[in-house]
Formats: sequence, C-alpha cells, structure tokens
Amino acid sequence: MCLNVSETADLIRRNDPHLGIRIMRKRMRFCLPAATALIAVSLSAGNAPSSDAETSTPQQVFDGMRQSFKADKAKGVHARYQWELSGPQGGEWWIDVNDGTYKMGKGKIDNPTVTFITSDKDWVAMSNGKLKGTWAYMTGRLKVRGPQSVARKLDEIFP
Repeated sequence: MCLNVSETADLIRRNDPHLGIRIMRKRMRFCLPAATALIAVSLSAGNAPSSDAETSTPQQVFDGMRQSFKADKAKGVHARYQWELSGPQGGEWWIDVNDGTYKMGKGKIDNPTVTFITSDKDWVAMSNGKLKGTWAYMTGRLKVRGPQSVARKLDEIFP
C-alpha cells in the first residue's frame, strides 16, 4: 500500500526524519508500477470524442473507447475492468475483455480483475488529458485495485 503525502509528512514530524524518508522511498518502489498503470489508463481513455473537454461525460469517454478497440492486442487477454465513478454524472461502468473480443456496459461486473475508483470529473479530465493519471493516483484522487500488469494492458487494447 502506498503512503500519501500527508501520511509521510506525519511520519517525518513524529519520527526521525531519516526514517520517514526511508519509508517513503520504500513505499515509492511499490507505487511506481501503479503509477505506470495509471498513465496507461489515462492514455487509453484519451480518445474520447469531445469538442469541449470541460463538458464531456463519462459515457462519452466509454463511447470513445469503443471506437478505439484493438482486437489483435486483446488476443489471449481475459480481464474484467470495473470503474466506480462518484459525482453527479458518476456511476459504474465495466469492460470484459475475452480473447480478442470485448463487452462493455454500465453497472457492476462480477469478479473484476481491476477496479478504478475516482470521480466523474477526474475520470473525464484524465481521459481528455487535463489531469495526469499519475498525479491523480499519487494524490489519492484515483485508486486502482488489482494487478498493475492487467491495468497497463488496457492502454494496448484501447489506445
């Protein structure tokens, strides 16, 4: 599990500053693969059609992803992706990739391989390049549950 900035600062204030720095560096080794996965997620959703990035909706982001699906990159992949988006235009969306095909829908999917948790506005901002996925993850605005390698695969399947 990654420490956020306030937890690290708290450790440094309460303990030996060198201990806090060593702990933060150790935690960062585990966070960097997750951050890489988030870059992939933000890039994969970046093709959502939108003439005005400020008024895009999560549904438009997912519609854009439909148009960018690469069946050859999904060959041999069996993964279920779940999004849990808070906010007025939030909701739950899923993508089920199964050996070169995919299904997409709104709602919950059973046993997701990877779950992305963020707000509707942050998801749209990441998708439109207005918010870096790495920054969203490191500041706690985006949470990713599941294997990072599977999360990263999303960028190849939906470039």
